[in-house]
Amino acid sequence: MKRHCKTLLFITFLISFSFGLYAQDKTKELDEKERTKVIKSISKLLKANYVYPEVADKMATLIETKLKDGEYQSIIQPDKYANVLTEDLQSVSNDKHLRVIFNPEDSKKQQNVVNPADSSQFFYSPGEQMKRDNFGFKEVKILDGNIGYLDLRSFTDTLFAGKTAVAAMNYLSHTDAVIIDLRNNGGGSPSMIQLIISYFYTSEPVHLNDFYWRPADKHAQSWTFPSVPGNRRPDIDVYVLTSRSTFSAAEEFAYDLKNLKRATLVGETTGGGAHPGGIAGVSERFSIWIPSGMAINPITHTNWEGVGVEPDIKTTKEDALYTARIKALEMLKGKSNVEKIKQYYDWYIASLNFTKNAFTIDSLKLQEYVGKYGFRTLTLEDGKLFGWDSGNKFELYPLEQDLFGVKEMLNLRVQFVRQNNTVSALKVLFDNGNNVEFIKEE
Repeated sequence: MKRHCKTLLFITFLISFSFGLYAQDKTKELDEKERTKVIKSISKLLKANYVYPEVADKMATLIETKLKDGEYQSIIQPDKYANVLTEDLQSVSNDKHLRVIFNPEDSKKQQNVVNPADSSQFFYSPGEQMKRDNFGFKEVKILDGNIGYLDLRSFTDTLFAGKTAVAAMNYLSHTDAVIIDLRNNGGGSPSMIQLIISYFYTSEPVHLNDFYWRPADKHAQSWTFPSVPGNRRPDIDVYVLTSRSTFSAAEEFAYDLKNLKRATLVGETTGGGAHPGGIAGVSERFSIWIPSGMAINPITHTNWEGVGVEPDIKTTKEDALYTARIKALEMLKGKSNVEKIKQYYDWYIASLNFTKNAFTIDSLKLQEYVGKYGFRTLTLEDGKLFGWDSGNKFELYPLEQDLFGVKEMLNLRVQFVRQNNTVSALKVLFDNGNNVEFIKEE
């Protein structure tokens, strides 16, 4: 027993000691030796890897000159040093991907990162946080009017997130249109771009993008996949939501689909980062993300670096989803020659407009709707109108005068009928165009 206790105490000591060293590493102030080491290492890495050699030379010259002139001498906080160096490097390159990072825990691991493949493995390795975030697949659902919706927060490599992506795309495979929300997506892996876009094309491969990698002086191509698990939807309307926070791989997704004329982009112009790359270790406590490649679209022969991807329909980040939903429903309505189908889409267009422009009725005026209508009874409670039907209670909310929606039952509405300006009946309206009328009892 004593032996086990001693072992446990020793393990506890090791953990405490290691944590103490890490904590010290985080708070240890910079000295001239470390400042110099970081600058020299960054300069070397930039000259060897940054996508534009001449820009790399200018960045290296700037930070080396400022070090020599003592402009960094007063900086003793390591996190501040990383921020200042990032600002200085970006002042030359205007490259939002390029950044210096202070993270002692990861920087030691990054010392072994020597090429983009190593960087991808390090950066996209499936940690617990990535799993908790469901690999970026925040929400998948069917919106009213049979519109598919995917809130995608990152493009995680298909090596880790492929099964999740397949499940999401197949869940949406019977919808009439799809909205992919990238308003909070900061990027990720091109392999996920290939997989998701492949669902919107036939098995015939489509050329999406090209990449030039400066360290290897090589070009690579990106195409849709000839086969994917589940149903393809080459005929479905696609809408992509963007914002100023949409960045990197998320921008490529939007840019590819826009130039292929396969999707309608709705929202704000994106962040403007088209230079892929990876993380490299600078020192025991610092690392750097270096853009070592560039995207080259096969249609435009350029990319979105520094300018972003401009949406087809410009609106605010907050209004993008509403706008896309209205556009999708109007487009679907216009494609149909069947009156009942048109009425179906009209129903949900009206529902969205009602939601956007909230309508209120004074509680005193709500009193005139209270009463018994066949086997349905309407009551007023705390200024809200409720219906009772076979023992079930449901709330009615005003859409316009005499027209109410039913909470939790969006395929129903209640229309009150008047005679001589007095409520005499109600009609239960259905989204398929049918209705049932109930006379109000005296």
